[in-house]
Amino acid sequence: MSPRLQGIEEFVAAVEAGSFARAAERLHVTRSAVAKCIARLEARLGTRLFLRTTRSQSLTEEGHGYYERCRRVLAELDAAEATTDAARSTAAGLVRLSMPAMLGRLKVGPLLLALARRHPGLSLELSFNDRRVDLVEDGLDLAIRSGELADSAELVARPVGVQWMVLCAAPAYLAERGRPGSVAALGASSSTSSLHEAVLYARDGQISPWRFRDAEGRLVEVALPSRLRCDSAEVLLEAAVGGMGLARLPAWLAADALAAGTLVRVFEEPRPFGFELNVIRSRSRYLPHKTRVVVDWLAEHLPPLLAAR
Repeated sequence: MSPRLQGIEEFVAAVEAGSFARAAERLHVTRSAVAKCIARLEARLGTRLFLRTTRSQSLTEEGHGYYERCRRVLAELDAAEATTDAARSTAAGLVRLSMPAMLGRLKVGPLLLALARRHPGLSLELSFNDRRVDLVEDGLDLAIRSGELADSAELVARPVGVQWMVLCAAPAYLAERGRPGSVAALGASSSTSSLHEAVLYARDGQISPWRFRDAEGRLVEVALPSRLRCDSAEVLLEAAVGGMGLARLPAWLAADALAAGTLVRVFEEPRPFGFELNVIRSRSRYLPHKTRVVVDWLAEHLPPLLAAR
C-alpha cells in the first residue's frame, strides 16, 4: 500500500462508525490497531483529526475537510475494484496459504480442492504446519490460525469458525484411574499425587494449560502432569485412544473415535470452550479477486465442518 493511503481507511471507518471500537469490528482488526493507524496518520499530516475524550470523539475542523476528501477517494477506489471484479466470472492466479497441519489435511485441504475445481484458473500453494508464520517473509497470501492473535496494525483477520474442545479418554484409562465428574474435580486431581495424567499439545517448547468455562462463563485453567507432549494433534489422538492419559482435543478431530467408543467424554462441560479460527492476510486497501474468493469460500464452508461440540 502506498504510504499516502495508510491509515485513510481506518480514519474513514472511525468517522462513519462513531468510535474506534466499532471501526475495528468493521475492519476485522483490534481497537488499538485502528488507534495506532490514525495516530500515525495524524503524525504524518502534522495535525489532529479527532478531539477525543474518555466518553466521546469528534472531528476537528481539519478532520472534517480531510474526511470529505478521503471518503470520495475511497468511493472511487471501491467503484474501480467493483468494475474490475465484475469483469471476472472466475478466480485466476496463484494463492499461497498456510494452515495447521491436521486441520488442513482433514478439513481445509478438501474444501480448497473443491474450490479449485470450480475455478480452473486458480492455482494453490498449500503449506501444512503448526508453526507461526510471517506472511511477508514467507511469501504467503493467507494463513489460518487458531486462538488469540497478536495485536497488529499490519494484519486483517476474518473468523472462519471455532474449534470447540472436548475432554476425552479411553474407557480402559478411566476404568483404571477413575472418572472426574467436573472441572473442579479435575483441578483437584492436578494437585494430588498424579491421580490423572494428560497428553498435551506443545509448540516451540510452550505448553498451555487446559481451558474450560464454568457455569457462569468464567475461564478456568487446569494443568496436569504429562509423559507425552508434542505438536501433532494426530499423535495426541492416538495416544489418548491407547490409554496414555486424558486429552483435550478439537471436537471435530475426536468425533470418529467418540462415535466408535474408543474415546469417551470425561464429563459434560457447563459451557463449551473453543478457540476461534481466523484467516489472516496482510493489510491492504486492494484485496485481489483470487484471494477474496478463497477467503469467502472458507468463511462460508468451514464453520459447519467444525460445528461439533
